[in-house]
Amino acid sequence: MAPVASDVPERSVQRIAPTAAEDGATWPLNWPRPPRLLARPEPIEVIALLPDHPPVSFTWRGKRRRVKRADGPERIFGEWWKRSSEWVAVRDYFVVEDDVGERFWIFRAGDGVDAETGSHKWFLHGMFA
Repeated sequence: MAPVASDVPERSVQRIAPTAAEDGATWPLNWPRPPRLLARPEPIEVIALLPDHPPVSFTWRGKRRRVKRADGPERIFGEWWKRSSEWVAVRDYFVVEDDVGERFWIFRAGDGVDAETGSHKWFLHGMFA
């Protein structure tokens, strides 16, 4: 796997041959990224204050999890220079830890205020080790 210059998480990685030459590209270090991204973000049910508060709890795959700690939001904008449909695409990501110590990377589609920026639905996108 190798980094790609993209803020959109699912576009920031590519498969390369094991013998491919290094090009010097690195992933940004300013915000943590989970070592495991889901193939597609999965919808979750969330209890949270809008617009900028992390969830108090969330339900994923039928299991409710209470959030003990959270960091964020990290706002990621769509790549508007590639597609006009991403002009107003916004995701607010949070790193959350549940009451048993598992850490997840979740996001809200939209800014929590303006409906044009996204659906305001929540998704789980990855897990930390």
